[in-house]
Amino acid sequence: MTEHSHYRGRHLGSKLKIGIMLTGFILLVELIGGLLSHSLALLSDAGHVFADVVALSLSWYGVRQAERPSSAGMTFGYHRVGVIIAIVNALSIFAIAGVIFYEAYRRLGEPPEINSPLMLSAAVVGLGINVFVASWLHREQKSNLNVRSAYWHALGDALASIGVIVGAIIIMIAGWYLADPIISLMIGFIIVLAAWRILREGMRVLLEATPPHVNTEEMVEALLRHPGVKDVHDVHIWSISPELHAMSCHVLINDIPTSEAADIRGAIQEVLRRQFDIDHVTLQMECEQCAANDLFCSLKFAPRHDEGDANPHHH
Repeated sequence: MTEHSHYRGRHLGSKLKIGIMLTGFILLVELIGGLLSHSLALLSDAGHVFADVVALSLSWYGVRQAERPSSAGMTFGYHRVGVIIAIVNALSIFAIAGVIFYEAYRRLGEPPEINSPLMLSAAVVGLGINVFVASWLHREQKSNLNVRSAYWHALGDALASIGVIVGAIIIMIAGWYLADPIISLMIGFIIVLAAWRILREGMRVLLEATPPHVNTEEMVEALLRHPGVKDVHDVHIWSISPELHAMSCHVLINDIPTSEAADIRGAIQEVLRRQFDIDHVTLQMECEQCAANDLFCSLKFAPRHDEGDANPHHH
């Protein structure tokens, strides 16, 4: 791992630790406020904040693990620890949303009386701190799924705090206590949507799906346009983590000197890095067509120019 990566890991770790402390304070405020005011919306938000604390703690652990160097037993390092943690975070959000939905449904029939000023005060404190934590993590979440899961925890809770504030104002003005469980249901739907996005992205990494930003056909066509490349096949593209992509393939070239083959290899790697954000590349250079009975090489992904087949085979 490079010195820049170590610095970035320490920087992320510091931000996450600050987020853990601030979110823990929100949890204390909203839990006490929810119990004293009898507000389900505030207690629901406190439940989500508890998930925030867990999410941020796990994200901090994932960042620290990703800093560990690769070894003979873990040649790709520990990048996927963060992906697994992100998936666990997403599943925890689903569980919390389920509890919120159940309790909101139960209260819709008989909403209790609520201390709206106390509910409002606690929610305002929660909103302020959650907005700060979300903005604190905004830049890093764009390139790190693990941090993105923690960011969405914080952002979802900020949105939930806004809902609690709106509910408290409605209760104060109109005395309509049903606003509390209704706001709780809205909070549940918001966090379920965020959890689904994180879960889907994490599962794509674990299933080694092609990264969303890579169009395999376009990539192969770009490689075939390079002089000296006759065919590209046995193509595999996957993500080690959401921000670290890899690719391997066989490249058929003419029977040329090793130095010329090295030039072609370097040009291909540059195209993959510049156009498709793929840094980890393994190329097998060949000067003869694969045997017909070679299963993997027979599954080619080279563009076909006949109009009758618009979907080339992909392996």
